[in-house]
Amino acid sequence: MPQHNFERPRGTVVEIEVDSQALCGNMIGDPHRRRVAVYLPEDYENSGSDYPLFVALAGFTGSGLKMLAWQSFGESLPQRIDRLVAEKKMGPAVFALPDGFTSLGGNQYIDSLAVGQWEKFLIDEMIPQLESKFRIRVGREHRALFGKSSGGYGALVHGMRHAETWGAVASHSGDAGFEHLYLPEFPKALDALAAHGGDIRSFVDALRKANKIRGDQFHALMTFAMAATYAPEKTAPLGIELPVDPHTCELDEGRWRRWLKHDPVRIVDEVDARENLTSLRGLYFDCGSRDQYFIHYGNRALARKLVAAGIVHTYEEFPDNHSGVNYRLDRSLPFLFRAVGSCPSSLASVTHGAMNRSRATRP
Repeated sequence: MPQHNFERPRGTVVEIEVDSQALCGNMIGDPHRRRVAVYLPEDYENSGSDYPLFVALAGFTGSGLKMLAWQSFGESLPQRIDRLVAEKKMGPAVFALPDGFTSLGGNQYIDSLAVGQWEKFLIDEMIPQLESKFRIRVGREHRALFGKSSGGYGALVHGMRHAETWGAVASHSGDAGFEHLYLPEFPKALDALAAHGGDIRSFVDALRKANKIRGDQFHALMTFAMAATYAPEKTAPLGIELPVDPHTCELDEGRWRRWLKHDPVRIVDEVDARENLTSLRGLYFDCGSRDQYFIHYGNRALARKLVAAGIVHTYEEFPDNHSGVNYRLDRSLPFLFRAVGSCPSSLASVTHGAMNRSRATRP
């Protein structure tokens, strides 16, 4: 049984609100004003010090705000941070926990006509506002991005696309290997639509009026959210159109290629992505070897490509599935702090002493 953490958080939680232009006009009608919870270190008010910035991306159905919550037989993110600092496994940092929840259930943290321009929100709007309000060290060498599942995907892709912004990234069970992850979901999503005459808007409206969402409905909604994220259609309801024939479930190769352009296993083949990853001060990702969404196969493929390209990284695989793996933050947060939490003069030795590692580990 995991040990419960009875300690009260030692730091301070404050909230800011970002009035986002990047999220204005999204097709699903979500608000463009977004809350960001900020966890300040215990000694923030009295120290006069500045701190590295850690940004946490929540998984699908989650929010940065939820990471603050009390946990049975576990600990909230602030409690975990406090414990790791007390154990001297990492130093203090400012943690930003944005609310990226959407009315489709979640977020992949990339720009989408339908869901919103979340890359621009994080980079061009949230970070400058945080830097203007808090004592945060300026520059990508002092910033880390991490998350689990959809949040892990966001961290990976930002590392591949936006290394000018992030110094280090960590992904736990991040979406990768789209063929294994998404193809099995398309016939299930079509079956869910059949009860609504194939009408996406009718399906979504029915869920909004329901008292609860069944598991099969949730997975269908998640598939529709991915369609709105990876391949939004201007003329489709809510921007959603699956990459399959609605009657036969035959794959629409053209639309499916639009999805695959966002698969980390394919993004890593791009020259710019490899250059970005090479420039990172820390790249960490892991996955359970029994992930029920088969994400471990995509993560293994990504690790193999990184090894072949000589890109410094740490990949760890552990004997667990996709659920309840927040304990893996005990691995990633100290890793990230070693990469971005040191003084600028010592960062080079921290990073360049690393080695390519792709291996299985115990939890």
